[in-house]
Amino acid sequence: QLQLVESGGGLVQPGGSLRLSCAASGFTLDYYAIGWFRQAPGKEREGVSCISNSGGTKYADSVKGRVTMSRDNAKNTVYLQMNKLKFEDTAIYYCAAAVTTDTMCVIQRRYDYWGQGTQVTVSS
Repeated sequence: QLQLVESGGGLVQPGGSLRLSCAASGFTLDYYAIGWFRQAPGKEREGVSCISNSGGTKYADSVKGRVTMSRDNAKNTVYLQMNKLKFEDTAIYYCAAAVTTDTMCVIQRRYDYWGQGTQVTVSS
């Protein structure tokens, strides 16, 4: 089974940091663009960031300047480093993978695989 598994979520105080991981099994992430999404209770799922095959990144306005996305193809894993976390960052965070030949990634697009999510809670 082709699978994406998120990890690294947890409880953090406002202003704190977390690094989320998205590990792939059953396929190689080298040829995929990866996106991060989040969904808070009672709200629609929203895009957070994406990274292209060549390593270029894009970020939603809500997290720009506080979030950095990266990939380690040797570990078949992508990361989302989140700093200066705010209460409104509380959500379940999902990663997704899509095959693409585009040079730059697009956050809002069709994805081939989705993870089950990891909970991030920002609270004092």
